[in-house]
Amino acid sequence: MTAHYGLRLLPWTTPDGNPCYLNTDDTDSHLSRLADRLEDEQLDLASDLVDLASGVLNDKDADPNELHALARSLVGALRDVLRVAESRGDRLADPAVTPRGQRLGGPRLLAASSG
Repeated sequence: MTAHYGLRLLPWTTPDGNPCYLNTDDTDSHLSRLADRLEDEQLDLASDLVDLASGVLNDKDADPNELHALARSLVGALRDVLRVAESRGDRLADPAVTPRGQRLGGPRLLAASSG
């Protein structure tokens, strides 16, 4: 994906899998806080899965079905972590955002979804 300056990539997609973006200069808006909480939950889940995977991979008798399910869960968690990293990286690189996360001018829209 490419950076969309002025837009925050949200940690969820539309029902058909397209990215959702938030366009706001209020980093403390309801949707911004909701996105922050979901990103934190996604990162916590990924951390828990790494711990689980370490245990399963150390078990030489691990069931192949268990390994397959673990791999699928890890792929989903990695996808979420990459999305969080992209979103946060885009916001760091946004020249219209101050170091404290405040947007410099511009329109305030509640949310935007692109496809």
